[in-house]
Amino acid sequence: MVFKALADPTRRSLLDELFRKDGQSLTELEERFAMTRFGVMKHLRLLEAAGLVVTRRRGRQKLHYLNPVPIRLIHDRWVSKYAEPLAAGLSELKHQLEDSMEKVYEIYIRTTPERLWEAITNPEIRAKYNFGATVHSDWTPGSRMELVAPTVGVLGAGEVVEADPPRRLVHTMTALWSDEVRSEGASRVTWEIEPVADSCRLTLTHDQLREGANQQIYGGWPMVLSGLKTWLETGELLTTPGSLMYA
Repeated sequence: MVFKALADPTRRSLLDELFRKDGQSLTELEERFAMTRFGVMKHLRLLEAAGLVVTRRRGRQKLHYLNPVPIRLIHDRWVSKYAEPLAAGLSELKHQLEDSMEKVYEIYIRTTPERLWEAITNPEIRAKYNFGATVHSDWTPGSRMELVAPTVGVLGAGEVVEADPPRRLVHTMTALWSDEVRSEGASRVTWEIEPVADSCRLTLTHDQLREGANQQIYGGWPMVLSGLKTWLETGELLTTPGSLMYA
């Protein structure tokens, strides 16, 4: 489905527009193409079906966001580690945005909500797909949350804002692995789990980022989410460079 969606030049151009500016309405996108509103809608529906575009309601508007996770999954399956430097740009499709700094990622995982919640909140499991770093919190509103690398120390810290297991988790996050990212301050991460037949739809929203925020803060999510899916569905770990950099 992803390859079919990417095969059409108009759909690739729509993704280019969302790469240029994320979170656009149908009206904004329609203005950039010499076709009817219905034609643009048809292409967007195909991109949504392939998981390459995710939509969010903001009042009466329906906004469209570029979702690079399916491309990351293709990359992890077929691109060798020796070609990684050449293909790394595939996981960074969202880093040059002009206005909105809300990032929305969506992925389907064959698992239960309870098992997915555990994989997000359990320190040992989290380390299997989150660059080898563990996460620590009691996951109650107001409690502290830390992302810790055994060989480095605390990589990030925040506060749990909302916890509704196994459906929704919201926490703040301040990156601490360098002075450069620390200066960005706190942002917010929301995990939403929705059962779909024998699987779960996981939507991760990273927002409250300043315009032009350092790409290091949010650029690793495609690899993290594809690693989470791989581990839950197969029990295997990703071996792409960087996936276990702190292990």
